[in-house]
Amino acid sequence: MTDHLKEETIHTEGIYKGRIIDLEKHTVRLPNGSESKREIVRHPGAVGVICVRNGKLILVYQFRKALGKVIAEIPAGKLDEGESPEICAARELEEETGIKAGSCKFLCSFYTSPGFADELVHIYIADELESGHKSADEDEFVEVVEVSLDEAAAFIQDGTIHDAKTMYAVQYLQLQQK
Repeated sequence: MTDHLKEETIHTEGIYKGRIIDLEKHTVRLPNGSESKREIVRHPGAVGVICVRNGKLILVYQFRKALGKVIAEIPAGKLDEGESPEICAARELEEETGIKAGSCKFLCSFYTSPGFADELVHIYIADELESGHKSADEDEFVEVVEVSLDEAAAFIQDGTIHDAKTMYAVQYLQLQQK
């Protein structure tokens, strides 16, 4: 039905290979037969974890260099090679917050910026919570905060929460209350 919109890749050039992302330049044939260039960011995928304990949403404050500021986010992280999203969700939650989930239930997946990146974020909700061991990556500095749903909504309004996965988490929880 929509095959007439597809672009054919004629050539791919690797521009950069990094620890988190790779950058490629593609030459494509457009549906009208002409050629164009596409810059594509390759990312292994990530998870975000909605964790509610004692009626409070667990967030982490983290400085984000690309934004030049600290924002509050749900615990999240990059998939390791060969790692399942469910295992990654439990791992990231414990590493960043010290909270261990007995189970993580899949909610949805979404592309963060499909115009130029293939990053797919999987959202889970943590359940069967108990104390674990906080062990953030050596280059990761986070501060855990527990907020009410009303406080989280206010964080969206004032820019403290400024990313899609966390906004999704807040909206999901708001809808569950109705």
